[in-house]
Amino acid sequence: MSSDKNYPLKVVPRLAASSLVHDRILTLCLIIALAAVIAPLLILLGLKHGTIETLRDRLVEDPVYREVRPAQIYEFSPEWFEQVGSWPGVEFIVPSVLPLSSIVHVEHPHTGRLEMFDLISSGPGDPLLLENGAPAPEDGQCVITHEAARVLGLEQGDVLEARVTRSRGGRREMAATGLEVAGVLPPRAGSLPRIYAPLSFVVDIEAYKEGYGVPTRGWEGDTPEPYLSYDGVLLLMPDPMDPIERTGLIINTGFAGINKAEHSQVTEKTAVPLPEEWTAYSLSTPGSPATMSWIRALRQKLRGKEHILLPYVSGVVLQDAAGREISPAGLSISRREALLLGVDYPPWGGFTGSAAPADRLTRVLLPEDFDSGLEMVFHGVLQLDIELQKAGTTDLQRLLVPAELMGVLRTASQRGVKLESESGEFAMVRGGFRGFRLYTESIDDVPGVYRKLQEEDMEVLAQVETIQRIQVLDAGLTRLYSLLALLGISGGTAVLLSSLYAAVERLRRDLGVLRLVGLGRRHVFFLPMVQGLMIAAAGLMLGFACYYTLAAMINHTFASELAPGERFCSLPLSYKGGIVFLTTCLALAGSLVAAWRATRIDPAEVIRDN
Repeated sequence: MSSDKNYPLKVVPRLAASSLVHDRILTLCLIIALAAVIAPLLILLGLKHGTIETLRDRLVEDPVYREVRPAQIYEFSPEWFEQVGSWPGVEFIVPSVLPLSSIVHVEHPHTGRLEMFDLISSGPGDPLLLENGAPAPEDGQCVITHEAARVLGLEQGDVLEARVTRSRGGRREMAATGLEVAGVLPPRAGSLPRIYAPLSFVVDIEAYKEGYGVPTRGWEGDTPEPYLSYDGVLLLMPDPMDPIERTGLIINTGFAGINKAEHSQVTEKTAVPLPEEWTAYSLSTPGSPATMSWIRALRQKLRGKEHILLPYVSGVVLQDAAGREISPAGLSISRREALLLGVDYPPWGGFTGSAAPADRLTRVLLPEDFDSGLEMVFHGVLQLDIELQKAGTTDLQRLLVPAELMGVLRTASQRGVKLESESGEFAMVRGGFRGFRLYTESIDDVPGVYRKLQEEDMEVLAQVETIQRIQVLDAGLTRLYSLLALLGISGGTAVLLSSLYAAVERLRRDLGVLRLVGLGRRHVFFLPMVQGLMIAAAGLMLGFACYYTLAAMINHTFASELAPGERFCSLPLSYKGGIVFLTTCLALAGSLVAAWRATRIDPAEVIRDN
């Protein structure tokens, strides 16, 4: 024997292999027994993984099933989209417009017939498009669904002509623009004829349908003048009305109630000292602003009666350059109304109900003790910088502004309003959106995002039940596989343990001889363990060979039911590595008893037996 101290350790693997080859029939039976345990477990795990992954890919991981959308029409500010977009699990969110504003007509390139399609907003990172092989559309581009492509006979690279119609001023108007088809979605992305376009294009379509112009696209229209809104209306009359007359004023006008107002309330809301012989009534609807349509309906009911209507707004505060807060009063009355009330006629005249022109709305009357500058700031949805113009002074104790300006400011507290620098007119800007398209990163994120939106008192739609059913199925199959795996692993470990232990007992004489020729306890300890590893390796190879053969047969049998790239029975590399590691550990654990028994053999027993 070599003098190398490590020689006994080097010879152990050869001795273990020689022993297994010598008992080749028994070794083959052990390998087959171990493979008979490993192969079914691999097939079961492959079926479980392949089936669940196929279901998840088809039914849930499809972006259609990761979508969360509102069930009703709400108002969403730009800040809300930034906040929700930062939630964990939210992959993509884009605003959308009202359903009636998202319909366009497309001319069929061959027949000339106009087809109606839904126009859906999109943007960079849209998973519905990207995960279905289509790019996110840029300006001047669109992506169409499979059904839209079939109806129009279009392909990627073609140009479709989108037409938008509206009725304005009793005339029917139309705008048209060409969009390049950047991609065509497969049927799984949706069965409806739809066009996906950049958000900026969808917003322009909505603005055009509302009657506004879109200068960037050459579409003519009105300037988005802000509407006027008020907290209520004061009705001033020289003679009081009976209860029946008062009740008739709130029928079909929009107002919910009418109450008698004190003279001090009139002065507080309008700065006007009401003559003693006059009677005042306050009309309002709690929680809703009074609009011009309500005021016009009220005027119609008061035809033929002596009256004065004063729309009012409470709580409007302006800030001057020094940061001081000023509460103006709004008053727009005609010369005749000014004579009846005994107040000075304001230079801007009577109430017109219009937010234009802006130079009329910014004229003001200053009280005698007014010491602030005329550059004011109003903090609404957007900061509104207003430079007021002095039109004179007033004996009243408040800064007096046109009632129309107060209506604009109240609207600006809820909607985006700005003062155009070029035209000098008040104009509406988009303060929010009426819907959204939201996609989560994974199906597991859908229930959490769904609940968070519901906590904001929002009704939303999502495939939560479908996802939960798949998750329950996955959990159930996992438990079933775990029980079967535990049973099989226990049986395989028992077979390996008993076989190796029996081999040690059968080779007691041979192991004793090895001890006599120089092998120590630690050397014979490793002998059963090496044999266990060799048998486990051979069993794994045979088991994997059986798995690959059966998996190929299963996938071939169900090939007609599978899409390209799908497998009914498959195992990822991590699963395979885990099985090899677990089998190796179990083989070592199963051989420990036999290894311990081998170390207990006394070489003296061999001498006595001989």
